[in-house]
Amino acid sequence: MITSGLRHSSPVLLWSAAFLATALVSACATHPAQESTAKAEPAGASEGKVRVLKPSPPVPLPGEQPQPPKEQHNSRLPRIMMLRSPQPDADVGIHKIKHIIIIMQENRSFDEYFGTFPGADGIPMKDGVPTVCVPNPASGTCDSPYHNPEDMNFGGPHSANYAVMDVNGGKMDGFIRSLELSEQRACDRGNDPNCTVKSFGEGRRDVMGWHDAREIPNYWAYAKNFVLQDRMFEPVASWSEPAHLYMVSAWSALCKDPHDPMSCKTELGTMPWGLRPDKEVFAWTDLSYLMHKHKVSWAYYLSEGIQPDCDDGEERCVRHDQRLDVPSIWNPLPNFTDVHDDGETGNVQTVDNYFQAANAGKLPAVCWIIPNDAVSEHGPNSVHAGQAYVTRLINAAMQGPDWQSTAIFLAWDDWGGFYDHVAPPVVDDQGYGLRVPAMVISPYAKQGYIDHQTLSFDAYLKFIEDDFMDGDRLDPKTDGRPDSRPTVRENVGILGDLTQDFDFDQKPLKPLILVPDAPPGPASMLDPVTMPAGGHGRVNKRNAKSHEATTAPAAASIPTPSPASAAAPAAATVSAPASGTAAVPAAATSPRPVPAASTGPGP
Repeated sequence: MITSGLRHSSPVLLWSAAFLATALVSACATHPAQESTAKAEPAGASEGKVRVLKPSPPVPLPGEQPQPPKEQHNSRLPRIMMLRSPQPDADVGIHKIKHIIIIMQENRSFDEYFGTFPGADGIPMKDGVPTVCVPNPASGTCDSPYHNPEDMNFGGPHSANYAVMDVNGGKMDGFIRSLELSEQRACDRGNDPNCTVKSFGEGRRDVMGWHDAREIPNYWAYAKNFVLQDRMFEPVASWSEPAHLYMVSAWSALCKDPHDPMSCKTELGTMPWGLRPDKEVFAWTDLSYLMHKHKVSWAYYLSEGIQPDCDDGEERCVRHDQRLDVPSIWNPLPNFTDVHDDGETGNVQTVDNYFQAANAGKLPAVCWIIPNDAVSEHGPNSVHAGQAYVTRLINAAMQGPDWQSTAIFLAWDDWGGFYDHVAPPVVDDQGYGLRVPAMVISPYAKQGYIDHQTLSFDAYLKFIEDDFMDGDRLDPKTDGRPDSRPTVRENVGILGDLTQDFDFDQKPLKPLILVPDAPPGPASMLDPVTMPAGGHGRVNKRNAKSHEATTAPAAASIPTPSPASAAAPAAATVSAPASGTAAVPAAATSPRPVPAASTGPGP
């Protein structure tokens, strides 16, 4: 009847009826039931499930022009639009890094490898002569650091007790005393933690020696072209096993009950005699648990062979095989109960799988790469062989499809008994330990930058957690698998932030492909101090107690070793930066040729 009546109405009445119908439609669009439906839809709901019906434009009066619809100010509309808003771009900042590679070598101090690198906090010198020395109890002299050209180095003892002795309350003068005490011990069991074999001879004591581009040209090239960290401390004041445990779990402990994470107590690596590492069970939580929880892929690539160190951190022993099926001091993850519970023991693989993954562009999000004895740089193994092995690892990453989203963290697990002049800061009862060499290599690394932040391997875990796990920490209060660790290491106040080593807005750096068997580079000093026959180093009686920093090492010509596609090395003059500046200016001009072919597989 209403329709019939309207059929005979005036145009004004027709317009009024149309307006009434429009208002009814508009009311339906904001009905509480519709709003409830909108709230119930999850983010990313498909179009059409939740619709806001906009009022139709009013029908014009006779003789009027149609008017554009007015903007609707519906307070409910923004909430519905928010549900449909696109997610923030994940490929910004730290999240540009999709692959993290941690290469862990063995037993070198920062001063031994980079003590004369321009701009770094290296060996205190004046006019090319060290102003520091270490007392030699046997001779009554004070021995200074010296340039050691030898490819094979022995170092000194590096267990927890010797770390205390070397640091000596912050004096950093116990290195020779530690070596001499360790040589005096003798017993019939070479891997007893209470003895070491006296076998070096007077001319092989080299704890005060240092190297430069003449012995490690590729390492110096990486430091010049990417990021060198001159305050990277071993996370624990002890030897290699606890260092590797911290590398994957931010703690080192012994557990009374292998199935109870709360039964664990801090252990610095002074294991009871007879307790083999492959029989230990680690019940506390390691990083793989968080990665499994957040569905982050990982691998632990192991170079099978002889393990690089003794079972107790001493210098001489009968060393054991390092195999995937035999957990050892360098391969701790198979001993963690959570790795077994998550069914991820198969993530421990041989290093040839790394080369295949890098070449195919199938690197996991996180991986560690661990050497065998021959390429570890652990004394007395060849420094040259270790550098060649690391160069092949880095070349493989740089030449693979994943390079543009990769960060490589290169470090050495402990100081190996070698001299370093910087006293480590104390963060808890376990560390920090002595300073070790460390670098960041990435397309987004700040070029030619020296990082002076205080760091430890805990910073690697923090970076991984921030990149892939929304900042979730190995924290008993929050990680869902509480253990009895005394410190959440990633949250220690003095720990630096590795993102400071990156410029995520810069044009990505090109690969720096180096020849593994690189020729020696030039000397870092015009008048290097060399090792006298049969001694520790140049005798410096005047500065027997001097460990105060004076001036940085003199500027030097640091080479970029021969790229794989070049016939000769390209040299670049690098000057020490001004005070407070961490950049090495000449690095930006270094050529970076990228050959088409790989330099070959790893060892």
